[in-house]
Amino acid sequence: MEQGMVAQFKDLGAILVLALAAVGSGWGTGIAGMSAIGAWKKSFLQNKPASFMLIVFTAAPLTQTVYGMIVMRQMLNAVNKGFYLWSIGAFSGLAIGLSALWQGRCAAVACDAMGETGKGFANYLVVLGMVETVALLVMAFSLMLVGSL
Repeated sequence: MEQGMVAQFKDLGAILVLALAAVGSGWGTGIAGMSAIGAWKKSFLQNKPASFMLIVFTAAPLTQTVYGMIVMRQMLNAVNKGFYLWSIGAFSGLAIGLSALWQGRCAAVACDAMGETGKGFANYLVVLGMVETVALLVMAFSLMLVGSL
């Protein structure tokens, strides 16, 4: 590939980390949201109050988009110094996005369980926090790696 063509893709790594993190957040939030709606429907059918706390579970995967944006900003600084960080962007974004996807899946189960029992909010939140930790660690290690350039 000629040099001019490579230069056109200099921001690709930074774009990938944000895009893949956001795709995971969208999927995770969508999955959790569908489950929250189903749990609310069950509550409404039984004339029980719907738990607003399910919003917390539904929104949990959104933070991974913020982590992708933080890594992207740091990567753009490195790109301006002449580094092309495609692999860091692709793999960091993928890991952060998958964390969001799986957090959404866990949140969906938490919505179902909380909707049926009305109990266990703190326990479910701890599980979501463990899945979130994966994204936080990826962000921290990516920032360390990019910062060392």
